Amino acid sequence: MTATNHLFEIKEFGQSIWMDNLARDLIKSGDLEKFIETRGLRGITSNPAIFEKAIAGNVMYDADIEAGIKAKKSTLEIYESLVFDDIRDACDIFKPIYDESGGLDGYISIEVPPDIADDTEKTISEARRYYNAIGKENVMIKIPGTSKGIPAVEQVISEGINVNVTLLFSVTSYVETFWAYIRGLEKRVAEGKDISKIASVASFFLSRIDSNIDGKIDEKIKAGVPDQNIRDRMVAIKGKVAIANAKIAYQEYKKIIQSDRWKALSAKGANVQRLLWASTGTKNPDYSDVMYVDELIGSDTVNTLPPATIEACADHCNVADRIETGVEESYNLIETLKDPDININLDTVMDELLVDGIDKFIKPYQSLMQSLEDKVNRLAAV
Repeated sequence: MTATNHLFEIKEFGQSIWMDNLARDLIKSGDLEKFIETRGLRGITSNPAIFEKAIAGNVMYDADIEAGIKAKKSTLEIYESLVFDDIRDACDIFKPIYDESGGLDGYISIEVPPDIADDTEKTISEARRYYNAIGKENVMIKIPGTSKGIPAVEQVISEGINVNVTLLFSVTSYVETFWAYIRGLEKRVAEGKDISKIASVASFFLSRIDSNIDGKIDEKIKAGVPDQNIRDRMVAIKGKVAIANAKIAYQEYKKIIQSDRWKALSAKGANVQRLLWASTGTKNPDYSDVMYVDELIGSDTVNTLPPATIEACADHCNVADRIETGVEESYNLIETLKDPDININLDTVMDELLVDGIDKFIKPYQSLMQSLEDKVNRLAAV
């Protein structure tokens, strides 16, 4: 650790850095421990796209796949055995952080199958099964924050399962998520059960919002905006909406933790559901590669970064507590979208992003299952 590694400075402001990546070679090579030591990592998030990249074409998994074939396991059972093993091993590596932080950090997130996002009961049942099968207290089950996912969050929290609510785009969805967490804890309290060991994060997505809105602005300008002043105002919005939206979400977080219902739970040992900034890799090369880190540093938050952003931040993040700077400007910017001259419906954008987000997890999941099936068939024939 050196003074020039800015990732370590972020922790001083009450934010934890998690990595949005997991693969067996990171675990077996010792690189994951090195990242904890040299990059200050406090947790890991995974998703079907990450596992597709990790498993497809990686010979490191072949021996276990062959063992699964011999044991007459289905492709799904083989997939789960591979992924669950990686999650368990990562949980063990991060357990010291879990212990040292009193259960604040040290979590490894795994997503329930993305193709059940619209089925509350299946989501509940799979969350239970994943949690019990993995059998680690520092595993966090990812559940999409859809209309069908929110009741599942409430139920599994009431059962003492740690939850990472994913694919949150709108402030409204985030608020619903926090209240689902509160209701789940209240249910547990009513049953006389301990709530001090349960943790949850709300994964609030960023770069995809800017990509979508920037695209809409570019289309409008291309179609023709004769007034230069309006054109300038449109351009000024680009790359700003996601951060403004996140700052507003944080203001909602502050309101909720001041509520009597939350205070009653806090008095019984409840842990806050932290906002986790997700989709933080900058997609537009014209923007700073650490803009979704620098602008959203603040207490009781997590930022989950892809490896390239981790390295960029270690090198040149400009660390300061900014989560509550420019809040009024953030509200004004969001209001600007409703201006008849600009006319971008943020609710429609958020709905589009949620549908697209689920699709972005279903496709790699299906692709992984297909490539695994092909590999099973190939190895079975040898």
